[in-house]
Amino acid sequence: MPNGARHVLGVVAGLLLPPLIALGLFYGVGEFSLNYQQFVISWAGLGAIVVSGILLAPLLASRLSPVASLVGGLEFTAFGLLPILDTVGLHLMPERIFSAVLWNGFLTLTYSGVLLMIGVLLLVGSAFPSRWRSTPRPLPAGPAYGVIPPYRGPEDATRPIHRG
Repeated sequence: MPNGARHVLGVVAGLLLPPLIALGLFYGVGEFSLNYQQFVISWAGLGAIVVSGILLAPLLASRLSPVASLVGGLEFTAFGLLPILDTVGLHLMPERIFSAVLWNGFLTLTYSGVLLMIGVLLLVGSAFPSRWRSTPRPLPAGPAYGVIPPYRGPEDATRPIHRG
């Protein structure tokens, strides 16, 4: 895949996946915590948390592009910093913009620092230099290209290097 296409797909994934992950986590944590107070396991909430984790994995571990985890990390970090800014005196925390279940999950994840942790995790995941490199093209074999052809002599398992 060309490097430009990799980064374009990374931007698209970075803009689409983090809101889906956040909504899944908000619903899952909100639903699970509300039902857990009544000593009932919410399988839908638990499933939403698991699906959010599955959607988070490609942002961290793919060869897609580190732009995906960079954009997602900025989004999660911005929402994770809201309670800290709220205690400093900047009241940027939104007023109940979701339903009760989503709002409960949002508050739980925001004030517990989980959103900030996910944001920092994604930002650090995009900082590795190996993720920014494109896939190297294989060189053709041959002495003209500086690639030594494989040894075709008799088998000798005791010698790691042929000394002819």
